[in-house]
Amino acid sequence: MHGVKRYVVDKEPGFPDRIEMRDCAPGETVLLLNHVCQTADTPYRASHAIFVREGAHMAYDATDQVPEVMRNRLLSVRGFSKEGMMLDADVVEGHELEPLIQRFFDNKQIDYIHVHNAKRGCYSGRIDRA
Repeated sequence: MHGVKRYVVDKEPGFPDRIEMRDCAPGETVLLLNHVCQTADTPYRASHAIFVREGAHMAYDATDQVPEVMRNRLLSVRGFSKEGMMLDADVVEGHELEPLIQRFFDNKQIDYIHVHNAKRGCYSGRIDRA
């Protein structure tokens, strides 16, 4: 099944669902799979592991909000041009993410931001200009 692994969640936090952008609760079932997160045809094209909760169906979509699942992790944050070239990068504790987002978007050449969990590298999400 394309390298997908099924896990029963045994601790919280530890299994962040990338559809609903929340930590899964013990007893829930998640799939660990590879996701192409950077599709641009540049040297920065990338894929990495993500967890998806079985039964997740409501995709997280919010403006001017950082999901709680990002707030309690060390994050690797990368700013990209519309062509998909990385223009800036930094590491930040999740509860300090907003000032970094603002700093990146102060650079008008940065079109979108990718966030990864810094320790394991799992893709966390994309932040677009509002």
